[in-house]
Amino acid sequence: MFIDVINENIFLLIIPLPNITVKYKNMKKAICLLSFLLFGLLLSQESKENLKGLDQEINKIIKDYKAVGIAVTIVRDDKIIYSKGYGYRDFENKLPVTSNTLFGIGSNTKSFTSALIGMLEDEKKLSVQDKPSKYIPNLTFATDRMNNLIRIEDLLEHRSGLGSIDGTYIFFPAAKRIDLMKRLPFLKENGEPKNSWKYSNFGYLTLGTIAEQINGKSWDDLIREKIFIPLKMNNSNTSIDEMVKQKDFSYPYGLYQQTIEKVLFQKPDNDKPGAAINSSAADMGTWVRLWLNNGSFENRTLISKEYVKNAMSTQTIIDGAAPVNPDQKNFLLGHGYGWFTQIFKGHYKVWHAGGVSGFSSFISLFPAERLGIVVLSNQHNSDIAGTIGNMIAIRMLGLDNNTPYTYEKGVNDILKPEKNINTSINEKKKPTHDLNDYCGTYSNQGYGTFTISKERNNLYITFPTFKFILVHRQYDLFSSKLTEEVAQQMNPDFDFNFTLDDKGNVNAVIMDMQGGTTFKKTQ
Repeated sequence: MFIDVINENIFLLIIPLPNITVKYKNMKKAICLLSFLLFGLLLSQESKENLKGLDQEINKIIKDYKAVGIAVTIVRDDKIIYSKGYGYRDFENKLPVTSNTLFGIGSNTKSFTSALIGMLEDEKKLSVQDKPSKYIPNLTFATDRMNNLIRIEDLLEHRSGLGSIDGTYIFFPAAKRIDLMKRLPFLKENGEPKNSWKYSNFGYLTLGTIAEQINGKSWDDLIREKIFIPLKMNNSNTSIDEMVKQKDFSYPYGLYQQTIEKVLFQKPDNDKPGAAINSSAADMGTWVRLWLNNGSFENRTLISKEYVKNAMSTQTIIDGAAPVNPDQKNFLLGHGYGWFTQIFKGHYKVWHAGGVSGFSSFISLFPAERLGIVVLSNQHNSDIAGTIGNMIAIRMLGLDNNTPYTYEKGVNDILKPEKNINTSINEKKKPTHDLNDYCGTYSNQGYGTFTISKERNNLYITFPTFKFILVHRQYDLFSSKLTEEVAQQMNPDFDFNFTLDDKGNVNAVIMDMQGGTTFKKTQ
């Protein structure tokens, strides 16, 4: 690259690779452009060096985890510099993963719901300082403190105090998402509003409901119209039924006793705003570009720069403990609006992980370096996406010292029904009543109603969406166990402790959910 001066005002900027000749009348502008191009070429060369051997390292990790398929995209300076699939999207038929293969991204959906809230704030339709009750009719929480303190931004940051009340929509789904809001007065506080951090899927379910109420459209339609279409995320969707109609999608898998097994798809419904998106590595690369480019895509602003800044800033500290030794390179874990934040080996990192039945995902952004990494996997109960994502980050940040990435493999067996299981009474600590006396209907206003029935000397508990057998442990304590295959959505092993009234009759049961939830016997 060199400059050929014609006169004091006109010169040629000549760049051999690529072959470009540009005439400028302003020396200052040309020098700026020259510096920019030089920097870009250096970055490009550096990125190519950092990518050397990446395939081999990813394939080694896949083999170590006994994973089926992985898709990876790397973004640098608003460009996708790497996008590739590894392994299989269909293990049985050996169909390969591509960069366009659809995977469930699980909780990485939350940044999309956060973006919807940001767009509504940009449109002056809401403020994150508003109370949720301003947009959801008759919304009230369990305590006056929650009603007085909770704002939309608290839902975004997981500091509303709601915490994990997932059982209410998993076991007792509502016909419409907004119907779940009627249960909030009966769902007890899990943490101190404003002053505690408790991850809450229900909080994002509520954010999705707010967006629906304001726009008069479904969350699915809003995601498609306001995000997928403008970003040209043409392969992405919010429905498993829609996903499996596509030519290039992945089946869900997991490990059981070191053997690869296909699992059932999980179909989010009420909880779609926190977990429902299916996307590809290529499409998610575009999503990452939007955030790294301060909310703009192809010269069009979709989310304001101010909201993006707040979303990717540490709004609340989860773990602010000082590093305890010189080797501790990751610290100051926090959360913004739909994103975790962290100091990662001296670099500011914005990230989120996701998991639904048979899938795991990991997205990480390094705003200062304009670096973004997407890893999608079809392995359940696994941190493989995070392992590969962090390995790539260390490479791209030039921190690997040309040595292989070291990691501890994190993958657990999928849940499977137990064979030949029955209620099996503990003869040394017998129940206080005949099994028939535990049968009946049980209800809780914050959750719903289930029934307990006796079939062939076994007790079964039937929820609107699941049926489990009850195994006797001691006295009036039973545990629920799987009898048939279900989506890998939760561990169904719950304790049920029956209680008696002053006459000695069975009158309720306490399920060990949310610190103990009482269901009263109604008949």
